[in-house]
Amino acid sequence: MTAPDAAGLRRLTRELLAAHPPATTGRTDFLRARFDAGLAWVHYPAGLGGLDAPRSLQPVVDAELAAANAPDNDPRRIGIGLGMAAPTVLTYGTDEQKRRFLRPLWVGEEVWCQLFSEPGAGSDLAALGTRAVRDGEDWVVDGQKVWTSSAHVARWAILIARTDPDVPKHRGISYFICDMTDPGVEVRPLRQITGEAEFNEVFLTGVRIPDSRRLGPVGEGWKVAQTTLMNERVSIGGARIPREGGMIGPVARTWRERPELRTHDLHQRLLTLWVEAEVARLTGARLRQQLVAGQPGPEGSGMKLAFARLNQEISGLEVELLGNEGLLYSDWTMRRPELVDFTGRDAGYRYLRSKGNSIEGGTSEVLLNIVAERVLGLPVEPRNDKDIAWKDLTR
Repeated sequence: MTAPDAAGLRRLTRELLAAHPPATTGRTDFLRARFDAGLAWVHYPAGLGGLDAPRSLQPVVDAELAAANAPDNDPRRIGIGLGMAAPTVLTYGTDEQKRRFLRPLWVGEEVWCQLFSEPGAGSDLAALGTRAVRDGEDWVVDGQKVWTSSAHVARWAILIARTDPDVPKHRGISYFICDMTDPGVEVRPLRQITGEAEFNEVFLTGVRIPDSRRLGPVGEGWKVAQTTLMNERVSIGGARIPREGGMIGPVARTWRERPELRTHDLHQRLLTLWVEAEVARLTGARLRQQLVAGQPGPEGSGMKLAFARLNQEISGLEVELLGNEGLLYSDWTMRRPELVDFTGRDAGYRYLRSKGNSIEGGTSEVLLNIVAERVLGLPVEPRNDKDIAWKDLTR
């Protein structure tokens, strides 16, 4: 079947709307129908929510649906599934895995989380120590993960674990899909500086994962994880936003609505950050256009770097602009939110929450190395553990 062009996608979208009017169709039913029509992510294969169409044509579908007030799948709530799990399952999953996981993931019926970082393996993720030992048709997993967003609401997790301690650290890792409801999975909240516990630590004790839920060959989990991580950085730093979207929006609104707060110095700083935010937004658009031709590359690390720096500088400017008001904080109540919201609530929340932007999704220090080595072509940083078996590393 030939992939549809823009006109064909408009026709298919209107047929979907006619058969399932948003005003009278339940949200979940509508989203399932949209997936089955191939209009979820049009660049995915037919039968898996797509139509093998160019990625660049997705906005054609989105515009038609938005004009009809059709429901979306609440991407902020299921961002890990959409931005990280789905591309990895599509690239490395079996046909059965793709059919099982992609539809409920996209519809939002099943939330995903990411079990990568550990207390002793954050920036040096390949040093992870969570073990997976083969036992017949299962793998038995023991270990601890940390900084796990949305683990408290997740049904599934993408998990990397060490399956061979006798080889160098990058070569002894395998990649699994973990059922968060299985016995032995314990989720504990990590209360953050904002007062919320959006992050968690996850303890895995004798968790049995069928081999049928492994992604990629045994021992090649690091290669599979690179697909996840590159997509993660694009999804964090290169998200599609309108002009004055993201962190710069609330500051610009305050500037326009509160002239009594203005000073010359703040004006100059706001102009500089506004321009930088717009450059980052347009660079993100260009990066998404490059994705049409293939998988994301290391350029996404540069976008994520810019995202973290801008968020922290803009939120700091906002607190300063508000003066005494900027010192207030609305609510320290401990809660476990269902979604990650970088710009929600008030200026104090934005200022505190942005501090995590340079840690989550890859620390800025690690991303600087990636940009230096893989984008700029600078000499690779010396590594003295490259050929040493993981079990012999100093920890």
